[in-house]
Amino acid sequence: MTVTALIMAAGKGERAGHGVPKQFRPVGGKPVLRWAAESLIRHPAVHSTRIVIGENQQEQAAAALDGLDVGEFIAGGAERADSVRAGLAAIGGDAVLVHDAARPFCPAAVVDRLVAALEFFEGAAPVLAVGDTLAHIGDGLEEPVDRSGLARVQTPQAFRLEPLRQAYAQWQSGSPTDETTVLRAAGMKVAAVEGDPALDKLTLPADFRRAEQWLAGRLSPRTGMGFDVHAFAGEGPIMLGGVEVPHARGLAGHSDADVVLHAITDALLGAAGLGDIGEHFPPADPQWKGANSSLFLQHAVDLLRSKGAMIDHLDCTVIAEEPKVGPHRAAIRERIAEIAGLGVDQVSIKATTTEGLGFTGRGEGIAAQAVASIRMGFL
Repeated sequence: MTVTALIMAAGKGERAGHGVPKQFRPVGGKPVLRWAAESLIRHPAVHSTRIVIGENQQEQAAAALDGLDVGEFIAGGAERADSVRAGLAAIGGDAVLVHDAARPFCPAAVVDRLVAALEFFEGAAPVLAVGDTLAHIGDGLEEPVDRSGLARVQTPQAFRLEPLRQAYAQWQSGSPTDETTVLRAAGMKVAAVEGDPALDKLTLPADFRRAEQWLAGRLSPRTGMGFDVHAFAGEGPIMLGGVEVPHARGLAGHSDADVVLHAITDALLGAAGLGDIGEHFPPADPQWKGANSSLFLQHAVDLLRSKGAMIDHLDCTVIAEEPKVGPHRAAIRERIAEIAGLGVDQVSIKATTTEGLGFTGRGEGIAAQAVASIRMGFL
């Protein structure tokens, strides 16, 4: 069975706040839409993943999904039903998983259950039993509602592709809230499989706080260390932490010899068990000659986030007699925070000397030592 994942990301999501549609708002350092896409892309039963976006969302979607194989974006419509119809018309295969971008964390086991159910049903949806007391609301709480037999219906929802297309062709009752409604209205059966609390939809600001807490609980703390040294050579200025610092002498190195960014990059790679800077950017490779070291740090950050890691804090100590770091400390922190997508309060820059001892004490070069604190796990 060839399965296509179709992610609905065309909404405005204004109730979530933050000034952007909720599917582009970050959770754990990554846009909600990217979490949703990655969770389906990596499932072995999903052969392709496509995204339905709203008007004027091309640039935001491209940035959120950079590097992921999602094909061309599909233009959605004014209502959810219009967007689903557009998506169904643009895909092929035997089956489709229709998913909300606002449900970023999709456990693989749920997809397994959905796909298995399609052997016997035209559609399947994950559900959770209602555990709370339900009641009507008027001036206050009124009569309770019998919750026996009730369930919360989640996404992704799985369907055989042609039956869902046929059901939508027959649908005449306005905009449905989900696709199981359309399928059942056409007289077809929908299986209910076990859902997961991780699939709860993000709608309000409190939902995003809950998602951050849930994600943090799934990750384990890790620490990485990095160290780098460059000798003085030639004329200045020098680069420290992505900032040009005036100095009479420059630093020798294959790239721009930024000891701060090199040390931090190594610390991040080490924390995630992803090797060292030399493996990713070999000094013998001519393409890195004179390269801006912000590229190295950005690569490490992107690599960690692609693995679902969260960066908590970066701390770097510059070891040198000269130049003085103090006058440039604020600018360096801001630049590192900008590259890594962190708050300035998550970046620390310190400086020390070796009291005239060793190669730094003799003014022969600069060293930097960095520590990266991250959280990483498997979702």
